[in-house]
Formats: sequence, C-alpha cells, structure tokens
Amino acid sequence: MRRGDWLLNRFGRLFHRILDRIDAGLASGSIEATLPDGTSRLLGGRAPGPGVIVDMSSWRALVRLVTGGSAGWYRAWADGDWSSPDPVPLFDLFMRNAVSLGETARSGGVKRLVGRVTHWLRRNHKNGSRRNIEFHYDLGNDFYALWLDPGMTYSSAMFATPTQSLEDAQAAKLAAMLARTATRPGDTILELGCGWGSFAETAARAGRTVHGVTLSAEQKAAVDARMAAAGLGDVTVALTDYRDIAGQYDAVVSIEMVEAVGQRYWPAYLQAVAGALKPGGRAAIQYILIDDAIFDSYARNVDFIQRYVFPGGMLLSESRFRALAEENGLSWHDRVGFGLDYAETLRRWRVAFDDAVDAGKLPPEFDAHFVNLWRYYLMYCEGGFRGGGIDVAQVTLVKR
Repeated sequence: MRRGDWLLNRFGRLFHRILDRIDAGLASGSIEATLPDGTSRLLGGRAPGPGVIVDMSSWRALVRLVTGGSAGWYRAWADGDWSSPDPVPLFDLFMRNAVSLGETARSGGVKRLVGRVTHWLRRNHKNGSRRNIEFHYDLGNDFYALWLDPGMTYSSAMFATPTQSLEDAQAAKLAAMLARTATRPGDTILELGCGWGSFAETAARAGRTVHGVTLSAEQKAAVDARMAAAGLGDVTVALTDYRDIAGQYDAVVSIEMVEAVGQRYWPAYLQAVAGALKPGGRAAIQYILIDDAIFDSYARNVDFIQRYVFPGGMLLSESRFRALAEENGLSWHDRVGFGLDYAETLRRWRVAFDDAVDAGKLPPEFDAHFVNLWRYYLMYCEGGFRGGGIDVAQVTLVKR
C-alpha cells in the first residue's frame, strides 16, 4: 500500500459517491473499473459507446479528478494512480458524455481558482504570446521532424480514404485552403502563423506571393532555409505579432493559429484579419472548436492542455467567433468540419512519435517524463475528436 493510501481507504464511501456521479453521467458507453480495494465496478453500460477498462491503483486518482479535472487526471496517470490498456477510448467516452457528466470531471475549489489565476498570468498579450509560443514550438525543429509528415504540417490533414498517406492527406488540406482564397498567380497572401512553411511553399509553387508571420524563432529559421533550398523567393517570413500586421493583401490564411489567441483576443485577431484584407478579399481559416453546449464550463476551467502543453490556448466557441467575425465585416461561408480526420492524424503522429522513441531518436534532454506527457497529449486529443465534443473545421471569411 502506498504511503497515505491507508487514509484514503477510510473514505471509501465518499469515493463510491464520486463513482456514482460518473456512473449517472455516462449516457453512452461504459467503464469496467478495478478499484484499489480489489473490487470491480461497471459504470454506465446503458447505451452503446466505447467500452473502457480502467485499473485504479489508488483512490487518489478520484481525488485528483474532482479537484483538478483533466489536468489532475493526467497527474494521476503520470504517477501511476490509474492505468488503461488504451486510454484513447476513455478520453472519447468522457468527451461524448461531457454534457451529461457536467462538472464531474472539471476542477473545483482552490485548484480551480489557482488554475484560473495561473492561466490569466499566461494570457496572450504581446509578451505573453511570444512566451507561450516559444514554450510549445521552440522545443526544436528536429523534435517535430521526427513524427510529423515530411512536409512538417502540424495541423489536421484531410483524408480522402482511410489508406491515404499522411503526406498526401496534408497536401490535400493545404490545396483546399489555397482554393478557399480564390487567388490567382501573382496575388498576395498573408499567412498568420506560418508553421514550418508547408502552406507557404504550396502557395508559392502555385505562383502566389506569401508573407508569413510567426512568433517562433525556430520556425522562422526553418522556413527561411526551406524557401532558400526550394528557390522560392516569393516567400518572406517575419517574427511579428498578428496585432502588428501592416498593409493589405488579396487573401489571408490561418491554419490552426487562432487557438493560440485566447477568447479575450478574438476581437483583435478578427480586426487584424479584416484590416489585412482588401475589399472583397477572402480569409481561409482552419480552427479547432468545442461544442457550444460545454464551452462555458470549459472556459471556466484550465484543462490538461492549457496547463501542461499549450499555455494560453483556447478552443473556439464557433457561434461566438462567427458573431465577432460578422461584426468585423467578415461574412461566413462554406464551413466544412472533419473532426475524425484529426483523430486519424493524431493517431498517425503518435505511431511515428512512439517509433522515434523506440528507436532512440529523441534528443537526450527529452526524458521519460516528457515522452509520457507528449504521448498522453496525443492520446487525449485523439480521444477528444473521436468523442465529437471537439471538431476541426475550415471556413471562408469574405470582407464586405
């Protein structure tokens, strides 16, 4: 028995009440749980859905869940308080039952307050944005190259068939984004958050002039080298905050950059998009959203990703974001969602990540704790998209 578990075991009745709440909140799917006292319990099972096996070695897992939400549940996993042969269906289960579970898996009390204060301190004002981007993206180009597709695209692909290669599916996504701009050779495109340059290269090879902005010095260096090697002089990249953009362009492209902005700054982001477009110009936006039915609860808490992976991040409420876009003179057209494609993208990234780890290719500074954190991150996100409470979509915004 772990140190302190004897005390936790004395509160068994309380822990079973927590399990009762989870059981009542599972409208679909089930959890076969092995409990720390050696007994088993079935939670849910009233309607079809993912069937999940969870082995809880300590009641502390439930304490961390109810006080720390998804961030606490990660800490419990990292410390061995619970395990599962495959956590992805568990994250799927939690997401597809998010409405009926309510606040059961959200942080509460002092931990919620501390989390919100910490998140506020990491908000995306100009200095904060640079620090937050560096935290995630400046882990090194070599690290990301180990598990992304050869084109280094760190966003959802669009699969035409289940057997299509990730590289081809990413190329299809980039082509779809370029088509949304309705630009012609010689036209100018501003890319907000240019990543490692996959879209910029796609557009430049099609005759467009691209100006990309990023806050990651690592990414800028990679894009500069990539375009020089490809002989694509029509691509420039600047370390520039989106709020400091000057000039107007025929089109704007933003691929999964707006999630790094934060709700407080959505108006500034959309003002920047509108200001950068010529009248009649188009913005092609790819974004990750969370179901409006759970957005308010999500926004009141600090989840696992915001705490450990992407400080300052915030998924979109599509209805709120759309209303703000229209207030800024941007009409909303041709929205297409493809969340299950993101689940497949994440699965393939995780396979490549695990292969790189098994082959000993990760730089030595990335220890076992880091590896487990990122593996959990990829599984957590995959399950979220499979559960349907989060989605990825493309939309075209036209400047009136």
